[in-house]
Parts: sequence; structure tokens; C-alpha cells
Amino acid sequence: MLLPRTFITYLARELTHRLAGDAIHVPSDSIVQTAFEKVIIDELSLEDEINAEARELLNQYTDYMRKERIPYQEMFRKVKRNILAERKAVSAQPRGGKDGMKISRDKVTELSHKLAAKLPRISGVRVKKPWNEVRLHILRETREILTKEEMIDQIAQEKIRNQKRDIPEGSAEWTLLYRRYYEDEMRRYGIDLTPAPAAPY
Repeated sequence: MLLPRTFITYLARELTHRLAGDAIHVPSDSIVQTAFEKVIIDELSLEDEINAEARELLNQYTDYMRKERIPYQEMFRKVKRNILAERKAVSAQPRGGKDGMKISRDKVTELSHKLAAKLPRISGVRVKKPWNEVRLHILRETREILTKEEMIDQIAQEKIRNQKRDIPEGSAEWTLLYRRYYEDEMRRYGIDLTPAPAAPY
């Protein structure tokens, strides 16, 4: 998944906190948080599902790609685009890392629609502002939170690169160090990744 599950929980909780009172009336923050978290996980899980489908299709053409000298990543992007078009889905993968977030701008916009549309369907929630105003509020806050997450991600990776010896990315040691530095930086910026108990909705 493009975002750690602990960060998705924080994102849902922080969005709820920033909306509550001003934009929406909620009987319980945890009810909205749980609903938001499910929407975000479902959307990012779809990306994982599409990536897996693209890889599975490419496995059937390994010999052909080798014979024709077609780069795997090039073919993967083409196959993934076709799957996205067939499903009428928006890719969550940023284009060339230009969005400044782990999630593409198009996907964040789509998420703002889905999260805003979810609010009136949550029991006890009252939307206090026009729907699109609430959606744009969600969009701005999500972009701000994700931009900070990307900055923290880069700091954590830079700390690993600055080690006295080379640590291969993806290795068990790299993963362990990344998690430690990532969580340390989150705490330094006042971001609590500790999951809070969520009420069913």
C-alpha cells in the first residue's frame, strides 16, 4: 500500500478533527474516523489489486518481452493504464514523483469526493456547510497532511543513505531503520501514529 496503515489511521483521525465543529457536527469522532479510514483503505487497496493484476498478465508474456527487448517497467505501465481504463479507475500512483505526495493529485481529488459523499450517510453526522465547500475543505487538508508525510518519508530515507555503510533498500535492516526514523520524525512533528480504538459505524 502506498501509505503505511498507521498513517492512514492518523490521516482519517486528523481529517475528522479538522472538520468537526466547523464543517460538520459529529456525535463521536471515532465514528467518522472509522468511516474515513475504510474509504481510504479501500481506494488504496484497489491500486494494489490493479498492480497485482498487471504483474500477473505480464508473467504470461515474459518470453515475448525478453525476445523483443521490451523493458518490463514500460510494459507494466501500459498494461496498468489499460486496466485502469477498463475499470474507470483513477491511479493513486504519482506521475514521476512530481505531486509532492505519495498519492497522485487526481486520486486525492477523487478521495475528497468520496469522503465528502460518505459524510451524510454516517449516522448522526450533520453537514453544516454546502457539500462542495466541505469537499474542498477535505481536499486542502488532505493535501497538506500528505505533503508533510512525503517530507518525513524523504527525511527518513536520507538518514538511511547517510549511514557509514551501504544498506540495500528493501532489506530487513533497511525496513527496520526506515520504520524507526519514520516514526521518530513523525513524533518530532507532533504526529501521533498510535492507533486509537474506533467505534463501529
